[in-house]
Amino acid sequence: MSQDGDSRVRTLNVELGERRYPIHIGAGLLGEPGRLCPHLAGRQVMIVTNETVAPLYLETLKRGLDADLEVREVVLPDGEATKTLASVERIWDALLAAGFNRRCTLVALGGGVIGDMTGFAAACYQRGVAFIQVPTTLLSQVDSSVGGKTGVNHPRGKNMIGAFWQPRAVLIDTATLRTLPGRELSAGLAEVIKYGLIRDRDFLGWLEAQMPALRGLDDTALGEAIRRSCAIKAEVVAEDETEQGVRALLNLGHTFGHAIEAHQGYGVWLHGEAVGAGMAMAAALSHRLGWLEADDVARVEAVLDAAGLPVAAPAAMDAEAFIVRMRLDKKNLDDRIRLVLLQALGDACLHDATPPAELAAFIDAYPRA
Repeated sequence: MSQDGDSRVRTLNVELGERRYPIHIGAGLLGEPGRLCPHLAGRQVMIVTNETVAPLYLETLKRGLDADLEVREVVLPDGEATKTLASVERIWDALLAAGFNRRCTLVALGGGVIGDMTGFAAACYQRGVAFIQVPTTLLSQVDSSVGGKTGVNHPRGKNMIGAFWQPRAVLIDTATLRTLPGRELSAGLAEVIKYGLIRDRDFLGWLEAQMPALRGLDDTALGEAIRRSCAIKAEVVAEDETEQGVRALLNLGHTFGHAIEAHQGYGVWLHGEAVGAGMAMAAALSHRLGWLEADDVARVEAVLDAAGLPVAAPAAMDAEAFIVRMRLDKKNLDDRIRLVLLQALGDACLHDATPPAELAAFIDAYPRA
């Protein structure tokens, strides 16, 4: 980690050889002159944002860009329900209407939905153009903006259509979290907790102690949580860019969680809320398999609850509703449902050996709310 010549800024790097790129973390970075310009491919810049974020930060971002650039914007509706090919087509339409060429750069200003769609649009436009992530939610800052996963949802499954396409840079302005609703902050904390559960037990302990500060938007605590989360994500992505092995462990809770999102309707449960419940389910199943102690499961549930996240499954979902959607998960091989489970706190593994009938029995017995 470097300080980027500025004590306010922490810079990590995602080490992907010639495609290596920085993650800049700090408060007040959004409108700083010259912060994004070194990462632009050319003079044409298309900012993609949504109706919630645009009034807050679009003009600030534009003030940080050089005056001689050709800057356009696309403002999309907000929400997970808009994460569709139709929305991506609006981005492509804007690029074509403006006559943008292969040296253009797309800038994703918003949460994970905007980042995923902008990256996918960039991956496909003229067979691939540059893009930069400027995430404005905690969830996108610690997870979706880093690693190059892009895409859209399908009615039958989340993120089933997409591409791996790495950004040129990630700019994380922690000050944007001051305008984030409390529910969205909790949703982001789910992904932060995930890193402690899968790879860093000490970080999990730190989160347990710092949760009141994190929910209280303490700048020091948030900066450290984001830094440690991004460092773990960058390390995993460098090991396994296209999720052939260890990167799949970043999906703890996601197989259960994506099933909840698809069944309830995208946006009814926030992604982080569904992942929170999914991690609690994964911990409970790990206990059932004899890996976690009951006290470990209680500890997982307690930290999720302290973050303001659900630990129970939706009352309207039975085992069949879960399993139908879990069978569409991208990690599955040879029609076997692959789950990320915990051999211990801080030690995750892939598991596909639970018979379907036993998995269904576990889900049916799991608490509902």
